[in-house]
Amino acid sequence: MLTLEEEKISATSYGILNTSIKETFTSIDRFEWQAVDEILQMRDNQLYREAGYKSFEEYCQAELSAWGGYRRINQLLGAKKVKDTADELGEHIKNERQARSLLRLVKEPDKLKQAVAIALSENPSPSESDFASAANIVVPRLPRQKTQEPVVPQIQEPIVHQTQEPMVPNVNTVTVTSPTHPRHGQSGTISADPPNQRQQIVTFEDGSRELVNNADLSNGAIESFTPERTYPKEYAEAIAALKQQHQQELERLEKDLKIGLQAEATTQAQEQVQEQLTTLQNLFQQQKKENIQLQHRLFELEGLRQLELENQRLQKRIQELENAVQERPAQEWRNTLTKQAAKALNKEVKQALEKTIDLRSLAQEPPKENAQECLRLMGIALGNLASAMNNTQALQAAAIILGSEPTPIAIAYRAEQLQLLPQAVSDIRAVLAKPGCSWWNYLEVAQEYEVIKQDYWAELTTEETELITALEKAESSAITEPLVPEEAPAESGSFADEVIGLGSIVAHADIYCALYNAKGEVIEDMGEEVWVAWEHWKDKPKKTDRYFKDELRFWQSNDQ
Repeated sequence: MLTLEEEKISATSYGILNTSIKETFTSIDRFEWQAVDEILQMRDNQLYREAGYKSFEEYCQAELSAWGGYRRINQLLGAKKVKDTADELGEHIKNERQARSLLRLVKEPDKLKQAVAIALSENPSPSESDFASAANIVVPRLPRQKTQEPVVPQIQEPIVHQTQEPMVPNVNTVTVTSPTHPRHGQSGTISADPPNQRQQIVTFEDGSRELVNNADLSNGAIESFTPERTYPKEYAEAIAALKQQHQQELERLEKDLKIGLQAEATTQAQEQVQEQLTTLQNLFQQQKKENIQLQHRLFELEGLRQLELENQRLQKRIQELENAVQERPAQEWRNTLTKQAAKALNKEVKQALEKTIDLRSLAQEPPKENAQECLRLMGIALGNLASAMNNTQALQAAAIILGSEPTPIAIAYRAEQLQLLPQAVSDIRAVLAKPGCSWWNYLEVAQEYEVIKQDYWAELTTEETELITALEKAESSAITEPLVPEEAPAESGSFADEVIGLGSIVAHADIYCALYNAKGEVIEDMGEEVWVAWEHWKDKPKKTDRYFKDELRFWQSNDQ
């Protein structure tokens, strides 16, 4: 007999084990539905083809044979279909075994939901048998008739042929009616029983007896004989039952075949619709691209048309001027040209003065942050004044301030370079501010402003220049070969005997150039100058640049 303490321990163990068992089965059911979702993803996306399987069935038989193979997977997919068809009532179907009895109602969702509702009304947590009985209430199954073997009597019936020759009745007088028979038209009597079912013994008038086929005798004397086999009552009832069962089986097979064909046709139709939708989407995207290309082409054509109209207008104006020159006297036209030239010069001087900067304002209130910017603005202003007034002293002063040759072209070029200075400083500071900035990240931006390197270098702070120097040293330490190779005597076939030309692999000759270790290929030789395609620019919009040959050297890899 158990004590109180033993009874308490036993009750506690039962509760823990019972809860654990229920939770385990619940987890199994949940993981089973999760496996069904993954199986659907594998089948619908045809991911099994990545492993070389030609069909989903082949994949199931090869990979999932330990869990029932293709047959078990079909059962799980059928259960998933039952659960989805039942909508919100499908949550009460816990596993595939409960859904198995409802699978035959999946083509009739209303009846399926009715069966689930009946099972829930009888039991809040229905089992397999509850669902099966509810499905049988909604759509009863036809009882299977047992096939009984008929009782065979001991006395066997004689074998009767299905097809027999016509029997000659008991008539004494017969006539030979066959034209091919030697006794055609003669009559005789049957004097004995027939030896077989196809011939008769006939005695003719001359007393001779012959064996004549029934087919050669008169039709009036022959009647057809069609034997019909009769069965005992037990046989007849068994045959009728078999016929009825066979008819019911045929009807059931025909119904199942129709359902299968409908499901297959629905699946094929869905696949065809999906393929058509995919094709239409591809055609739409292609049409969209073509429309964009046509729109760009129309813009180009419109620009060409505008240029053509402008060209026609200019040609018309030139023709008018030529006609005016022919019509007016030379002296009058010369005065007109002088007046027009004076007007044009005054207009250009006025425009140049409008672009200039008031030097007095700079003298009264210079920029507080950057004196270099003040000098640059003064140089540009002096250059504009020198161009407008053709003043040599102003031109020289502008050249000194800007650091260029005292020519209008050089000053203008220098002014254009200095206009890029603010943007260069902004871009370089932006790339240096990025976390994990490397030397090559800096070079991608610095190479665009290589011509004004000294200018933007002076604008950078000490911390920024030190960061650039540190990045350069870190990159140089990773290179095993020194930047400046030792002088070596030229050998036959060495780079010293070669000349940079088309196809040469080159690099910058200036060791202080930021792109000293960059690799490029000469794609066009113009004599003293060449066009170089740089390898580090292959992913950039700008891929080539123009150099003098003495600015380049033959590129050598680090392992040479």
